[in-house]
Amino acid sequence: MSTAEALAALLRGAKQVLVFTGAGISTGSGIPDFRGPAGIWTRRQPVTLQEFVASDAARREYWEMKLEAWPAFRDARPSATHRALALLERRGVVELVVTQNVDGLHQVAGTSRDRLVELHGTNRRVRCLDCSRREPPERCMSEYRATQTPPRCTSCGGFMRPDVVMFGELLDPALLERAFAAAARADLALALGSSLVVTPAAQVPLHSARRGTPYVIVNQGETPHDALATLRIDADVGEVLASAVSLL
Repeated sequence: MSTAEALAALLRGAKQVLVFTGAGISTGSGIPDFRGPAGIWTRRQPVTLQEFVASDAARREYWEMKLEAWPAFRDARPSATHRALALLERRGVVELVVTQNVDGLHQVAGTSRDRLVELHGTNRRVRCLDCSRREPPERCMSEYRATQTPPRCTSCGGFMRPDVVMFGELLDPALLERAFAAAARADLALALGSSLVVTPAAQVPLHSARRGTPYVIVNQGETPHDALATLRIDADVGEVLASAVSLL
């Protein structure tokens, strides 16, 4: 039995699948590996929320980094994994998709808002530090490119920021609670394209596994959860998941 066939067999018997996704599902979409050898973070130091609030220089550095990355996010299209997960939802077996990614591609592919938790936020929105007003990012990106001045809210004048979790900022407890509740209900947990080292996000599929739920990990490279996996596949996640879904 191939790995795709083994995964398909587990999917066939599931009715409430918890899906946990990481950066590996978006490499096929042209999203660069920001932590990799040529990533942005090899050239720029991450800016913490505290620095962003306190320092104009830090705000400029943050917006420079976001502007540099913006074309890749703006132009990215869903990968085979995003599309396969949207198809699984249409089959009625997805309990929740919980993602570490901020590219917004799950929704672009067709995953519905009520079946998605973006634990680290999304680059497809910006919001005001003061009044929390949200808008698409194009205005802020264009203004910063033209003026090199951190953009401000058109309603209250507060500083705008991408709607993502910054260094030094806690995850939204309501989103975490929703993710862990889905993990408790799931009858199958899939961890796709994640090294499973970033916490507390990586605790979500682990919560399912520790309850005895079958646990599938598809990732290129080892993870700290491998010993708990019912099925461990070290391969390109897009090829494996798309093949498995096509067998259903």
